[in-house]
Amino acid sequence: MKSETRLSPTTMTIAIIGDVHGCLEPLQALVEKLSLGASDQLIFVGDIVDKGPQPAETVRYIRSLHETAPFKISIVEGNHEDKHRRYHRNKLARPLTAAGMAATSSELRDLDGALSRSDRAFLSSAVPFLRIPEWNVLVVHGGIPGDMSAFPSEEEAAGLTGKKRSSFLKILRTRYLSRATGKFLAYGTEMPGDPFWAETYDGRFGHVVFGHQPFPGAPGCFSHATGVDTGAVHGFTLTALVLAAERAPRFESVPGIEAKPFKEGRGPVHPGNDLRLKRTEQP
Repeated sequence: MKSETRLSPTTMTIAIIGDVHGCLEPLQALVEKLSLGASDQLIFVGDIVDKGPQPAETVRYIRSLHETAPFKISIVEGNHEDKHRRYHRNKLARPLTAAGMAATSSELRDLDGALSRSDRAFLSSAVPFLRIPEWNVLVVHGGIPGDMSAFPSEEEAAGLTGKKRSSFLKILRTRYLSRATGKFLAYGTEMPGDPFWAETYDGRFGHVVFGHQPFPGAPGCFSHATGVDTGAVHGFTLTALVLAAERAPRFESVPGIEAKPFKEGRGPVHPGNDLRLKRTEQP
């Protein structure tokens, strides 16, 4: 597991893009709209692959930006990147396990075959989380389990193994929590009354910017968290949260592509898109 990335103090504008899911053309349009410069940072909140029409091309486009664009690129790992990384590792070391994974998700075999070794290495450079100190922001893909009492430093996270590592990586998949204990619930096991994690999160680790859970058409703005997956692959929008040194934070969006139908009733009540985030350190 890679450690987190810390932003340079000279970074002027930080744009955090929600789940792309292989929607290449909307991503290209959004990057053009953002007009980032040499001192800026572009962060992907994870799940840049799967579901959409051009996952491999999306990886190569982001890799090209990483290699040629004047601004810096960072990828926070999503559950889909994690799944592909595990599949490729198992294909080499545990072929039967890999075959079982591919039997339930054809996207694993298809994308693995379409990516070059360099593409896969780039995708594997994703970090599990990223901090933006001047905004007191923590970027993760999924969310924060309610029973998590401490968040590791980058050195501590890089050293996690076994069950401790698996437990920590629930931040890639967290949606709902047990109303009794605050513990992580696997998707689909939640019961009526079990809260979406951001509904009860108290800001203990900073303001969390996350993806994973689509909020159709408009970001989900909670008291201490902001969801930037606005359902691009479901035909809604692809959104970036833009944090600029001399401006109030804002959202920029472009139309998405309807590649997968959106499942109504499988998410939390939309909290509204009134952004509750302020800069904590002045430039």
